[in-house]
Order: sequence, then C-alpha cells, then structure tokens
Amino acid sequence: MIHQYKLNGYNIVLDVFSGSVHCVDDLAYDVIEMFENTPRDIIVKEMLEKYSDTDDIDENEINECIDDVESLKQQGKLFTEDKYSNLAFDFKKRSTEIKALCLHIAHTCNLNCEYCFASQGKYHGERALMSLETGKRAIDFLIENSGDRTNLEVDFFGGEPLMNFDVVKGIVDYARSIEKKHNKNFRFTLTTNGILVDDEVIEFANKECHNVVLSLDGRKEVHDNLRKTSNGKGSYDIIVPKFQDFVKKRGNKGYYVRGTFTHNNTDFTNDIFHMADLGFTELSMEPVVCSSNDPYALTYEDLPILFEQYEILAKEMLKREKEGRPITFYHYMIDLTGGPCIYKRISGCGSGTEYMAVTPWGELFPCHQFVGDPKYSLGDIFEGVKNTEVQNEFKLCNAYARPDCKDCWAKLYCSGGCAANSYHATGSIRGIYKYGCELFKKRMECAIMLKAAQSGL
Repeated sequence: MIHQYKLNGYNIVLDVFSGSVHCVDDLAYDVIEMFENTPRDIIVKEMLEKYSDTDDIDENEINECIDDVESLKQQGKLFTEDKYSNLAFDFKKRSTEIKALCLHIAHTCNLNCEYCFASQGKYHGERALMSLETGKRAIDFLIENSGDRTNLEVDFFGGEPLMNFDVVKGIVDYARSIEKKHNKNFRFTLTTNGILVDDEVIEFANKECHNVVLSLDGRKEVHDNLRKTSNGKGSYDIIVPKFQDFVKKRGNKGYYVRGTFTHNNTDFTNDIFHMADLGFTELSMEPVVCSSNDPYALTYEDLPILFEQYEILAKEMLKREKEGRPITFYHYMIDLTGGPCIYKRISGCGSGTEYMAVTPWGELFPCHQFVGDPKYSLGDIFEGVKNTEVQNEFKLCNAYARPDCKDCWAKLYCSGGCAANSYHATGSIRGIYKYGCELFKKRMECAIMLKAAQSGL
C-alpha cells in the first residue's frame, strides 16, 4: 500500500508497510500512481502526452523512471506487502505486565472548564482525594505486576492533582524509598492547570518529575472563554506568569504546554504561536472531544479550516527553525528512520493491559477516559484485575482489529486510534472515531512533510 500527496511544494510518496518516504518529481509521482495497475506501454503513452511540452522528458526518461520504481519495489521500498496482519491477532496472548499507572490523585478541581470530559474533575461521581495509603498501595501494585520491566511510569492526574499535593509528595517519597530494592526506576509526570503552582511545587517537580504537562489554551480570550475559575472568572492571568517561571526553572525542557481547540477557535495556530511567543517551545494542541450538541463542538464544516491550520503550522515551524527559534509540536514528532517497533505500531498505548488508571479509592480502569463507567471497571489495586473479559477485549484492541482500518494508510501511525474515543463515538472500543481519523491523517501528512523538509529529501 502506498499513500501519495502534495504539500508545500513536495510530492510525497509513503510506502505504508516499509515506512519508506520518497520525495519525487512530477514524473515519478505520476508513474508511481499508475505503476501497479497499468501496463508499461500505456504509462509511457500517457506520460508522453502529459509532458509533451516538457523538453527533457522523452520516452527514454519515462522508461528509466519506470525502471527506478521497479527497482525500489524489488528493494522493498515501494508497494511492499503487509507482513504484519497475521501477527496482529496473536495479541490475545499479549502480556499484561503493567508499565504505567495514571493516579487520579484528586477527583476535584479548582477550575470549572466547560469542555471537561471529567465533569470538572468529579468523573460524574463524588469529589474525592486519594489517601497516601491508597497511593502507596498503587505503587506496590505496579511493582508487583510489572514483571521484568525496569522503567515504570506514574502520572499524577485529576481533576487537579495539586489539590492533593501532600499525597503526591508522599507517594514519590515512598516510591523512591523502595525502587532500588525492586530494581525499578520510576518516572513521574504531573499534569496541572497551574492555579496552585508555587515555588514549592516548582522545586519539587523539577527534582522529581520527568515531565510536566501545563494546561493553557492559547490567547487570553480563547483560554478564558472556557477555562474559568469557580467564580466564573478567567484563569489566564493567574497561570501564565507561573508557567513561564516554571518552564524557565526547568531549563526549558521536560514539559509540554497543552491546549484544547474547539469550534470557537478553529484558527488554533494563532493560539500555538501565541504560546510560542510567550516563551513556550514544547507545545501540544488537541481537538475537543465532546457531544455534538455542545456549542463549542467541532463540526464537519470545520474540517477544511482545520486541515489548512495544520499546514500553516508545519510551514511556520520550518520558518521558525530557519530563523533560530524552533518550536516542537507534539503531534508532529515522528521518526522516519526508526520510530516505534511494529508491536507498538500495531498495539498503540496499551490501555487496559500495560497502562491503567487508578481512582482515589483504588479502582482500576483501562485509562482515565473510562473512569466512572462501571462496564469498564477492571478490579482494584488491592485484589488485582478481576474483569478479565474486558481486559481481553483490550488485548485485541489494535490496528488490525478494526475493520474500518483495513485499507487506511495511517493505521501503523495511529495503531487504530484511541479506544476511548472509539467507544464514545460508536459504542465499541473497536469502532473508529471518524472525525478524529480525518484530523490524524492530516497531522501525519504534515508531520511527514516537515521531517522530509528538515532531512533535505
């Protein structure tokens, strides 16, 4: 399978199953498009007609181009067969060694964001804070179920985790006190809305957290429209100076400023560039996922605008890099020379198997977006996973388990997409969230073009 597209002056050909990317001239682009299903003499005839006004393209040039394409096919760099489909369903034997937990330290929040999937941090339930005892047990559970894995990850999540900061510190202290004994290495991530960030938080996070995720939606008017305090006021002016101080003291690394764009700001690149101009270089901007009835929900009419925005972003990133002021965009971070192994490409994030969320009272869910849905309760950290039927369903949640992904060129980049988004869109974790698919494919096209340009292809 190949995928061809034109972007920013580049003719790009992606060979899906080898991962090879080719930037080619117009003739090669057209020859490749016809190569598999058209006899050579017909290709030559049509190319001669199409390029009749081009002096340097004659029959010999066209035949040489066809020979080059045939050579790339023989080398396994074009039109390669799918050699992975027969491996995918061995995933029912997939390991359930756990490598990461998302600890819901606080099911409460000091902001009242309208689009919050977690219902203002309560996850459609009661407000709650995780106790230190539960947090310690979560660390023990992770160690006990991690097998031979050395590197383990723990995300402090909410609601707003800093509303339970003493427990966050206590959990980290406990994990550090036992990690060497068990030959483990913990990496912690903190996600925060910034309201409670102070010097103590910054010092702690810069010492103990491998990464921090800072929530900011961009321009003041955009951010304050949906990310309000409990008294209805915007939070931009409170958090931006704190985030700038936080990032500066982190040495401008090991962080992401993460935003959400909605129907209200389909020109979201202006929010990304605004954040960059504030001094933030590590950036992420996610499309809102919500009910189609919400006034800020993205619509299909928005898609052409959003596609253009992703192109604008890629071009601006190239420009800023040349000017010596580069920015990183999370969704454009791909490695064309290596990238994730095929296991990861097929299986995705590992939710429900290698990765789980833990509620304040220790209940286990496949990930934070399933928390509160009794159907997807896996068990708890005290007695382990009991709902093996659901876990087995997640074992098979991969790029080849979704019929709608069969002929998609992007499936080895998205691994079939987010199980939670699929479930909320279709009622099945093996469905697909079509809107998200369209955005993802556009992001990948832009990301590949960006890497090709940076590599001088």
